[in-house]
Amino acid sequence: MLERAILAAALDELTEVGYAGLTLERVAARARTSRSVLYRRWSSRAELAVDACKRHMLANAQIPDTGALRSDMIALLRLMSSRMRSPFGNVLRGLLADMLRSPELAQVVRDRFLGVGPAAVLTILNRAAVRGEVSPDVLRSRRATVATDLLRNEFVLYGAPIPDATIVEIVDEVYLPLVRA
Repeated sequence: MLERAILAAALDELTEVGYAGLTLERVAARARTSRSVLYRRWSSRAELAVDACKRHMLANAQIPDTGALRSDMIALLRLMSSRMRSPFGNVLRGLLADMLRSPELAQVVRDRFLGVGPAAVLTILNRAAVRGEVSPDVLRSRRATVATDLLRNEFVLYGAPIPDATIVEIVDEVYLPLVRA
């Protein structure tokens, strides 16, 4: 319960002041706890910020299971796009930009956060491999995450909303030919 309150407070702070303005003091005050409680769980504000975002990304997320790779991937990218379109998207975009200025944040994002989208993709690809739509080798290749990588790139460069036509184009023109090759 306390951890949930802390992560919610951290996300609220990130929404209001961004990563550059995030302080453990303000998060602790907002969550009605102390800095020492935060430091027992997170060794840095970077870890706290990333975990708050990660929890939000996973909250109420159902990995699509439509029975076909194409529709699963389109549904997943639409879900990710809708999260990017929310106030959380501004937080995420800010964190991605702040990675350029903070090597510590960049490392924590790579270690803790960038696996969130790929975990869902690997679940979808595993189902597709069982159905015979793709080779199981795809799961261990860089090809597996190309769709989410392209969506993230689109978001960083152009913001949200990401047009549905772009999502379908990523899946139909790039992703499916690549993973089925």
